[in-house]
Amino acid sequence: MTDPIPVATRPQPTRLFRWLVLVFISLAMFGNYYVYDCISPLADVLKAQLKFSDSSIGLLQAIYSFPNIVMVLIGGIIIDRIGTKKSTLLFGAICTLGSVVTAWPDAPLFAPLGVGVRGLSSLFGLGIDSSTLSVMVAGRLVFGLGAESLIVGVTTAIARWFRGKELSFAFGINLTIARLGSFAALNSPSWAASSYSNWQWPLVISVGFGSFCVVGGILYWLLEAQAEQRYELGAAGQTDKVDLKQIFNFGTSYWFIVALCITFYSGIFPFQTFAVKFFIEAHGASRETAGFLSSMLTLFAMIGTPAFGAVVDRVGRRSLFMMVGSLLLIPVYLIMAYTSISLYVPMALMGIAFSMIPAVMWPSVAYVVGEEKLGTAYGLMTMIQNIGLFGFNLLIGWSNDHWAASAANPAGYAPGMWMFSCLGFVGLLFAFLLRRSEQGPHAHGLETITARG
Repeated sequence: MTDPIPVATRPQPTRLFRWLVLVFISLAMFGNYYVYDCISPLADVLKAQLKFSDSSIGLLQAIYSFPNIVMVLIGGIIIDRIGTKKSTLLFGAICTLGSVVTAWPDAPLFAPLGVGVRGLSSLFGLGIDSSTLSVMVAGRLVFGLGAESLIVGVTTAIARWFRGKELSFAFGINLTIARLGSFAALNSPSWAASSYSNWQWPLVISVGFGSFCVVGGILYWLLEAQAEQRYELGAAGQTDKVDLKQIFNFGTSYWFIVALCITFYSGIFPFQTFAVKFFIEAHGASRETAGFLSSMLTLFAMIGTPAFGAVVDRVGRRSLFMMVGSLLLIPVYLIMAYTSISLYVPMALMGIAFSMIPAVMWPSVAYVVGEEKLGTAYGLMTMIQNIGLFGFNLLIGWSNDHWAASAANPAGYAPGMWMFSCLGFVGLLFAFLLRRSEQGPHAHGLETITARG
């Protein structure tokens, strides 16, 4: 074992070493995203083989967001206390454990988890009466407990390694690798078609990909441990912690952005929960085609988000871009519910909106909130976003069941599609109010600041 280089004479990490760290830590994000999106293409199989209702399927996705309403308050503290090496591996292991519990709900070892979930569900009136469902819900709950905190840990680590260097580009590469996990999961009916003959096999495959959360964490640990002996590393980036005392100091522009955030994401991800099932039952699409249609959102975002970000940096007009993105969402759900127009058209429109709004919305917070409050601002925004995702996954699942949405009754999906479309209207309203606020005397520069000044 070589002696560590004295701190005073340590060089900066080499470019190759930094990018190697980025690739390895992004593997954890790849596994994270795959496990999250593995339920959507499996929805109709769960309904057919396990007799799950759409409310049950919605709960499997909604429960992911439930712990993150709280974890966003403490996840950053844990990362600050134990460091990015330990926290990334810890949260990655929790993610993998969650995928294992979800894939093997009949294992006697996990039965107590199901009993606990059934007890808690009765308090909320969810009425989970299936032992298989209760354990799978427990697995998704465990997964959610680690997933968002893993994202915060990875974000913190990247900030440490790339601060003052290619930070924005590094985040872009990290997000692209992560979204490849979503793309792979949503397209698994194509490359793993035979596994969909049984509900359990796609979940077993997700465990394999979920193990990347641990593998990436271990590889990152080894690289950073070596780097700590040889290189001078930057300080960790700020995490998403909420300081409740600062909330009351945020201006109206911030709250308009938060309101747009909750309406936008509540219209995207809960739709994606049921998208594959909807495409199969309401439009007669094959599972492979349905999976690809759903993955178009990810594909557009991988390409379009950095492109829109670059355009907005040059021209400003941020709230105007958010208005356009919200406007694009209004007709897409009704087109899918009431017309025979090719599904590629509304999904392309949704993909553009999914690329445009996040590229503008998240960076806009940095213009309307002081740097010393950014951790609180982003933490609060993430917390409220998860409240919306939790509620709307449950609401759409209930709606589909209440109106008996199925292949025999495709019209049963229409009420849910109207709910999504209404979110587009509400998002457009908040984007308009934001634009009006930013054209007034208390503007923060959302419409005027560009990369050129």
